[in-house]
Amino acid sequence: MSTVNKSIMAYFTTSVGKKQIMALTGLALSGFLLTHLLGNFLILVGADAFNMYAHTLTSNKLIYVAEAGLALIFLTHLGLAFNLTVENKKARPQSYYTKVRTGRGATLASVSMIYTGLVILGFLVSHLMHFKFGPVYYVEMNGTQVRDIYRVVIDYFADPLQAGWYVLAMITMAFHLGHGFQSTFQSFGFNHNKYSPLIKKLGITYAILVSAGFAGLSVWGYLQSSN
Repeated sequence: MSTVNKSIMAYFTTSVGKKQIMALTGLALSGFLLTHLLGNFLILVGADAFNMYAHTLTSNKLIYVAEAGLALIFLTHLGLAFNLTVENKKARPQSYYTKVRTGRGATLASVSMIYTGLVILGFLVSHLMHFKFGPVYYVEMNGTQVRDIYRVVIDYFADPLQAGWYVLAMITMAFHLGHGFQSTFQSFGFNHNKYSPLIKKLGITYAILVSAGFAGLSVWGYLQSSN
């Protein structure tokens, strides 16, 4: 094995390397959330627009490549998060939580990342079960049978418990995204008295807007179902 290959392997096994990879995968997932939200806003235009958008995505053969890549990014992020959490607990089994909780710059979001991450994982599983692998209804559009995902969404949010769970999950995601965004820059050693506070504000703003967007759609869906 060459020196370069050894250096690369060493990087992937260090705590710094793991944190940086987790940061990059988290940033990629944050970008996906924004594009996913923008696509979902088409539901406000109407059933035809939303169903055609969903059909265009799912009928493209490249969707399988995109989904595989997205799954790889998510699993890498998840695996590294658990790995680093276990390593931290082994290194400081008794005092770590207290130290971080009361340390300079510590926030509720920063000390609960693993827990908010678990909530998001649970939400993702339920999200896939109901929307991707859930009920299948068809509607004809331009002579083509397409899945009526609009009906699936409205039926799902008709249940106040499911709509409420969606909103709660989005609030949790806001905490996770807000801290994760700024942590990305910290993982690469970026710490500037002038720009770091700005990055923090941008991260919080982004997290609130994206999470509020998804939560707002769930409330809208519930109100549509009750009309």
